[in-house]
Amino acid sequence: MKVLRSAAVLLAIAVPCTAFAHGASRLKMTQTIEINAPAAKVWRVVGNFQNMDWLPNVAKTTGTGGNQPNVAKRELTLKSGATIQESLYKYDATEMSYSYFIDKVDVKVFPVNNYSSTLSVEPETGNKCKVEWKGAFFRGDPLFDPPPALNDDAATKAVKALYLSGLAALKKNVEAGEAKH
Repeated sequence: MKVLRSAAVLLAIAVPCTAFAHGASRLKMTQTIEINAPAAKVWRVVGNFQNMDWLPNVAKTTGTGGNQPNVAKRELTLKSGATIQESLYKYDATEMSYSYFIDKVDVKVFPVNNYSSTLSVEPETGNKCKVEWKGAFFRGDPLFDPPPALNDDAATKAVKALYLSGLAALKKNVEAGEAKH
């Protein structure tokens, strides 16, 4: 009987503790934009994994491996001087889509961990296309009580800002015929 009571007490203590032991949840973000240009024209700009110079905060992109999944790597040098290292894991030129993940980033620059993303271009009627940028990630600090700069809100806000500014710049540059590729 003592053993049964001891087990019940231990169970009563352990169950609430496991509820607090849960870490950060995976966050997701999807943003799209319609561009008044043929999908093939937009893909020529975004389809080269080695070139993210169309992003407003990117000063330059360097890389190796072309567009070959599990081989291609790139480093984005931001205008601030900070760098982000990324790897390509899926590429489909026919479907105009590729997926990549961040290998290394300072969470002070981009407050996320385990970030993966897919960028795709889809033709629409009337010589237009839709560009979709979606990602999944964890906040910058995976511990139970992260500081405000590294919590879920900070991570979501940073990814949303990246996607919205990037897609807006892409639209503006492609429609004006100024996109670098």
